[in-house]
Amino acid sequence: MGGKEKAGLLGAAAAGLMAYAVRGRSSSLLAPSVFKGVRTRRAIALTFDDGPSEATPGFLDLLASYDAKATFFQCGVNVRRLPRIARQVFEAGHEIGNHSDTHPFLHFKSAAFIYRELATAQQSIYETCGTRPCFFRAPFGVRWFGLRKAQRDLGLLGVMWTAIGVDWKMPETQILQNVLRGAGNGAILCLHDGRQLAPRPDVGATLGALRKLLPVLADRGFHFEKVSEILCPTI
Repeated sequence: MGGKEKAGLLGAAAAGLMAYAVRGRSSSLLAPSVFKGVRTRRAIALTFDDGPSEATPGFLDLLASYDAKATFFQCGVNVRRLPRIARQVFEAGHEIGNHSDTHPFLHFKSAAFIYRELATAQQSIYETCGTRPCFFRAPFGVRWFGLRKAQRDLGLLGVMWTAIGVDWKMPETQILQNVLRGAGNGAILCLHDGRQLAPRPDVGATLGALRKLLPVLADRGFHFEKVSEILCPTI
């Protein structure tokens, strides 16, 4: 094999490793992260990103009808825009996670920028809801250099997902199929109660899918846990 071929292979390997580090759901190369919980219980963690939004109360009503607790990864901008709804989530017994302040892609951003995004959201959630998140989900699932220190300094563990609904662009039936495909003991399922920072987002397809998902999972014998619970051997 010639020098050019070797260089090409090394370059492809390096690119593949970088792609995994940045977007791989099981990667902890750039910051500590989990994508599933313990498999010893018939339990699933439902998670919702991008809120709070005007649609969030509809999610809370659906979850309450199944006595289901979930983890909501909230954006600081949305918390400041809709503080009453942000508090409703916490007061209903759900867990709040950090989803950055302005929902940016983190790749190619400085360590200082990444820290500000996490710290500002952390402070807004604390001032509004009285709780400091322990978990962080990167916008778009994209991690970058500097995130490890930011998470460590703020006491955050990264959380990816076992399955994601892709509900921002898929119809209701496909969303349901996407999450059911990954439903198993300890699964962390990702849906969205907002659409980044958009006011009054159209999340009808997600709500419709959740309306069908909850009874299917309950019929399969699953109960619903927060991320903090799904990661623990016993609760």
